[in-house]
Amino acid sequence: MNTVFPRLRLTRSAWLALALTVALPAVAEIGQIKTRKGQVSVERKGQLLPAEVGMQLELADTLKTGADGSVGITMRDNSLLSAGPNSILSLERFDFDATTSQGRFDAQLQRGTLAVVSGRIAKQSPQAMTVRTPSAQLGVRGTDFVVSAGE
Repeated sequence: MNTVFPRLRLTRSAWLALALTVALPAVAEIGQIKTRKGQVSVERKGQLLPAEVGMQLELADTLKTGADGSVGITMRDNSLLSAGPNSILSLERFDFDATTSQGRFDAQLQRGTLAVVSGRIAKQSPQAMTVRTPSAQLGVRGTDFVVSAGE
């Protein structure tokens, strides 16, 4: 009998589901910082964090580089992103099934430069990866590209 909540009766499967919900992390890691030079930070949930090599990135993170900064990122699908000085890059959407390589990857370059080598998502479905800038939306149709967005 449940002694904490005597009137609450849950089946074993309901208890298991509840335990898994509590035990699993709410935020999935979508990528990792592999290289960093100069001033680089990650804005996450209203907080500005110093970016460090090995730092796990989460959905909705925004990377910001200073005048002397650059950052290299490897996403879970093996996409490679490299943002140059004075860049602001938002990781807006990342869904990836490692078994099928299906997914969706959307990013926004608000300012600066970004070089991309597409990973498994874009190789499986080229239309499943986009990069937006203030003046354009780029759909990935090849394996690599460079984009620049002004102030």
